[in-house]
Amino acid sequence: MTELTPPHPKLDELIAVLERLRAPGGCAWDREQTHESLVQYLVEETYELIDAIETGDTDELIEELGDVLYQVIFHSDIAAEAGQFTLEDVAAHMTAKMIGRHPHVFGDTTAETAEDVMAVWDDLKKTEKPHRTSALDGIPQGMPALALADKLLGRAHKVGLLDATKPGAINVTDEDELGPLLLAIVASAKANGLDSERALRTALRELQREIRDHEVGPPVE
Repeated sequence: MTELTPPHPKLDELIAVLERLRAPGGCAWDREQTHESLVQYLVEETYELIDAIETGDTDELIEELGDVLYQVIFHSDIAAEAGQFTLEDVAAHMTAKMIGRHPHVFGDTTAETAEDVMAVWDDLKKTEKPHRTSALDGIPQGMPALALADKLLGRAHKVGLLDATKPGAINVTDEDELGPLLLAIVASAKANGLDSERALRTALRELQREIRDHEVGPPVE
């Protein structure tokens, strides 16, 4: 395998700027931050990046990618100061993970289609994380309800609880139709004093219970 080691002077400069800000005599605010205090900014910057991607604005995309990258560097510098790990450790771990997860590129495994790649990916994750016994393990419950719903439907399909490729009671075929429909549902809920987010999360908790029950199987009589 050919090692790619291109220089990244601007990335090094950004790392140096962050280190200067957090060094003694630097910025008091930056010095006071912790992993926990930065969570709100990571969430905010992530959503701003999503907006930039969806609007297709290149300048905004550059800026928001930079903001998210800065969060990674910031967290790594906090950890380095505490003697936990460094940005190099983060990069090394991710490099090893990506090489290990792509044996069809860096090894002898064959995966011709995207579906083949996902099958290999899933098998490798099972080997890497044997403590995960359910298809639901590792799914962050703090995800926005709609994103969580999409994830859980995929897992329900994977375990054979339902066929996520078949349309449900309402068959929507394009996003131009879907957006106004979702908005109308939320508007109706609001008019009737209902909380759409809470209602969907309640339904998702029930779906997760059904998935776990399905994984266990029917009781032995």
